[in-house]
Amino acid sequence: MPRMETGQQLVSANGITQAVRVAGPPDGVPVLLIHGNCSSAAFWEPLVRRLPDTLRVVAPDLRGYGYTDTAPVDATRGLTDFADDVAALLDEPSLFPPAARPVVVGHSLGGGVAMRLLVDHPDRVAALLLAAPVSPYGYGGTRDLTGTPTTPDFAGTGAGTANQEFVKRLAAGDRGADSQASPRNVLRAAYVADPASLGEDEELLLDTLLTTATGDDNYPGTAVDSANWPGTAPGRRGVLNALSPAYFRVADELVAVAGKPPITWIHGDADVIVSDTSLFDLAHLGSLGVVPGWPGTQECPAQPMVGQTRAVLERYAAAGGAYREVLLTGCGHSPHLERPAEFVAELLRLTEGAA
Repeated sequence: MPRMETGQQLVSANGITQAVRVAGPPDGVPVLLIHGNCSSAAFWEPLVRRLPDTLRVVAPDLRGYGYTDTAPVDATRGLTDFADDVAALLDEPSLFPPAARPVVVGHSLGGGVAMRLLVDHPDRVAALLLAAPVSPYGYGGTRDLTGTPTTPDFAGTGAGTANQEFVKRLAAGDRGADSQASPRNVLRAAYVADPASLGEDEELLLDTLLTTATGDDNYPGTAVDSANWPGTAPGRRGVLNALSPAYFRVADELVAVAGKPPITWIHGDADVIVSDTSLFDLAHLGSLGVVPGWPGTQECPAQPMVGQTRAVLERYAAAGGAYREVLLTGCGHSPHLERPAEFVAELLRLTEGAA
């Protein structure tokens, strides 16, 4: 199979200049890759190398990442700013043929963007491949499988939960490994279960982290004080607030979407970012004694992120859709890096159905 080569182009769409990586023939089966938080389209490069040249692969840098404009993120719209940017690319003739319906692949935050894209444009999505996606009820602050909020102001979610040392080192372009909070060590410890899976691509993948725009309008965003533990609640600007269940809650809309294309959900049982026991969930960290003052399980349980996604997808299937869950043993937050053969097989299964 010939190796698929990628190129990059700049596209003016939705009022901003977006950098887009493109591979494969214009008339190939269209595939849209949406990257996650603190990365860029280049995070898909190890996957793209493994894909057949019968696919038309389009992978944009989201706003504030890679080489796309550092446009502000209105958190009160959830992930809709990102979804609107991506939707505008679907009608760009240099990327896709007219009325293209790509298989949409979303990783982590990108999984939430993919869900939003499907809800808003159901006629433009042939299938979804959700890779370690954010819960349809947002990230943090929801206590059960129905997404019931822990507190009225969603305390413990949003920009105030960010590791400020990580943010500082991200902004400084730090490539060192002298701190657990350095981008390199976060990549090694959180993005994958085994850092050896990064292989020769570690520098490339670290580069993607370091393209993240930091600040109030981007990552992590603004925070406000809360009377509820742990004393911080989401503000109205920036990425982590857009992920908060205060603003991103797409579960009911996803279940009700017209047409219901097939969904494949692929995730690892060693994921420490999106998990029922996430090391980025302050409630879970509180239960471990890492964050002081935790009020207890009754008032502030950890978010069952995986259980929530499964419950929503089961509702999707019961409403006439179809989904497939692929759970990878020993895999962390980046299935396409850690288990590429299985990931490619699942993607090709969807593209064959869409061809």
